[in-house]
Amino acid sequence: MVLGWRLTVLKLPLHPLTRFVVVGPHYPENVGACARALKTMGFTRLGLVNPGSIAHPDHEMAVKMAVRSLDVLAKTEVFENLDEAIVGSALVVATTARRGVSGVLSPRQVCPRVLELCDRGQQVCFLFGNEKTGLSREESSRAELMLRIPMAADQPSINLAQSVQVVAYELFTAALAHREREA
Repeated sequence: MVLGWRLTVLKLPLHPLTRFVVVGPHYPENVGACARALKTMGFTRLGLVNPGSIAHPDHEMAVKMAVRSLDVLAKTEVFENLDEAIVGSALVVATTARRGVSGVLSPRQVCPRVLELCDRGQQVCFLFGNEKTGLSREESSRAELMLRIPMAADQPSINLAQSVQVVAYELFTAALAHREREA
């Protein structure tokens, strides 16, 4: 017996207002995995700034990794520069794995500000750096807030798509809790 898939999608106010942008990705697998990570949390807006020669949404490995997320992958926007990617954003949040950066917040600490802006219909953009070097200081300087995912181990960083997944999860669960409080 084959069970049919019945997909329902929970849409929250922050979903269409939140863009996740990866600056300079190198690997198509990460592009596809980022699309999948976003889709699982209801997000659909993925952007790439100046992707490497094979890190494009139409690459066969990106398609392979974007399991049941081809719609997100197909709508991925490719930008020539960071300025184009953040146009219209009321808040830009840059991610970092670097230690010693002052004023860095956890995803959970960033969520209330994001939800407040989305409740007012304003757009928010999250920036992720490439797999090898992350965001440059210049790229990070374009953001109003810096975010680091807390880690228990002294690991330099986590996989790009995993980072996107963690941030998307924190936003999604915060939005669910916010919706329950408002009801």
